[in-house]
Amino acid sequence: MILIYIAASLLISVFLYFNKITLIRKSLVLLFLLLQIIFTAYEFINKGFTEYSFFKADALAILMLITLTIISIPALLHSYDYIYKEKDNRRARSIYYVSMVILVMSLSAAYLSSHIAVTWIFVELTTLSASALIFHRRNPGSLEATWKYIFVSSISLVFVFIGILFLSLALGDANQETLHYETLVSLAPNLNQFWLRLAFIFIFSGFTAKLGLVPMYTAGIDAKDKAPTPAAAMFSSVLMNVGFVGVFRFYEIMTHSQLHQWANHVIMISAFISVFIATVYMLKVKNIKRMLAYSSIEHMGVIMLGLAAGGIGYYAAILHIILHSFAKSSLFFQIGHIYKTYKTKNTYFIGNYFKYNLSGAIFLLIAFICVTGMPPSGLFISEFYIFKALFEANYLIVLIPLLILLTFIFWALGKNVFKILFTPPVDFDESSIEKVNPYETLSQYILMGLVIYLGLFPPAFFNDLIHEAIKNLI
Repeated sequence: MILIYIAASLLISVFLYFNKITLIRKSLVLLFLLLQIIFTAYEFINKGFTEYSFFKADALAILMLITLTIISIPALLHSYDYIYKEKDNRRARSIYYVSMVILVMSLSAAYLSSHIAVTWIFVELTTLSASALIFHRRNPGSLEATWKYIFVSSISLVFVFIGILFLSLALGDANQETLHYETLVSLAPNLNQFWLRLAFIFIFSGFTAKLGLVPMYTAGIDAKDKAPTPAAAMFSSVLMNVGFVGVFRFYEIMTHSQLHQWANHVIMISAFISVFIATVYMLKVKNIKRMLAYSSIEHMGVIMLGLAAGGIGYYAAILHIILHSFAKSSLFFQIGHIYKTYKTKNTYFIGNYFKYNLSGAIFLLIAFICVTGMPPSGLFISEFYIFKALFEANYLIVLIPLLILLTFIFWALGKNVFKILFTPPVDFDESSIEKVNPYETLSQYILMGLVIYLGLFPPAFFNDLIHEAIKNLI
């Protein structure tokens, strides 16, 4: 099924590129979404099945795939056809939709990959498709963001490739021909510790470009700012998730080696510094898209702290990254409506949002409550478990400063959100306002509803999948 899915996605991409008729383009997008849903359902039904020895529908892959499919539906249907009422450029639109389709396809394959080299290939493909989306506006700002993203992401993937070479050296004479994750987990206790240590450093550092952690976090900030809002919603959620999957699968190997505790310390240092950097920038930034981009870095840092703490933190890390995906993507969709209303991303010129878009303003208030981890948000549950894991693991030296930093982030985010909602905008001409249809906010309410529902009332199959995903860590 995976080869049929990839081939069909590429075929749809070819038709999208050469097509010049709007109705056919929309039909092709709907066809791809139908293909994505069918493919996700097939992998869910055939959980645990291995295809062509390089792809396996394990619990983590299924969770990430379902999350991707749910977010892809509004990202493609709501794309800039309704968020941006700008002059039509058929070539730009064709490249946009082709890039979105290839991005979703490559993410799906990367999640399902059971071989580290295959994961690397499809992650590289996400870089190419994401770069085309960043460059969509074809202005100096998007050009600068594109070359920065390509430069940092390319270096990071070179790091991953070097790490794979070191991993091959760590194998020694034992099964050198295979780099399947399951085999590596079973061989972990006998791997050469020196080469395994180097492999982890390079692979972890490389995947931080997608995950959004120190040292390679800079790749995503400009990308989320300059890309069209639907694409930025994908970057801030499912694209970051592929970095998490890459780190998580290699971390499983480390937990079965003698370097487990050392790997925890490396992750914890990177994660805490990431939260600190996000806090500093969120206190200063006025660009609302960049503010949300730094918020994503903060959340990724919290997630990785939960992973490094262990215990209930393993469960919380998986739960948090799924809920964060729904919350942050819906927030980026709403930013598209804010830009449509005010024609700016600077919070200084945005205000009285309740007056101009009631449904969007109510959503933004709910989103602020949810994304900051306040009840009834499911992120409150996951963050509480992460704090509990840090406390039980005696990481008070990390937990206390973390809580202080999160307090500053709460204040910074709240200050900007409440300014948008209630403070009168500066130099705003109401006569030229472009109204937003309340129905366009429906998908955002649905996504945020999932953040609340999955945290407070998680279905049995959802819980089972998370527990199965972390079974190799316990």
